[in-house]
Amino acid sequence: MPAWLHRIFLILLAVLSLGVIGGLVVVLSRTRAEYTRMLQIEAQTRQRLAEIEVRLAEQETVLERLRTDPSYVEMVIRRRLGYAKPEEFIFRFQD
Repeated sequence: MPAWLHRIFLILLAVLSLGVIGGLVVVLSRTRAEYTRMLQIEAQTRQRLAEIEVRLAEQETVLERLRTDPSYVEMVIRRRLGYAKPEEFIFRFQD
């Protein structure tokens, strides 16, 4: 094999290697960006989950009180439905 052909082969091999390495760098960069974005989405989702769990615990507390506390049930009925005892009067004012 002549020396000039050997040099061309090595140059082509070097260019091809640089192209492959460049492609890998681009793919790795995009993958890293996507991974970072997924971590942000996960953090947001975990925060939403924590907020929803707090709301759920509050609603479970209200439900338990509705099941077991007659005075609480009476208060809720009076407030939300506007009920009153026979000897009571309800005044409603417009804002």
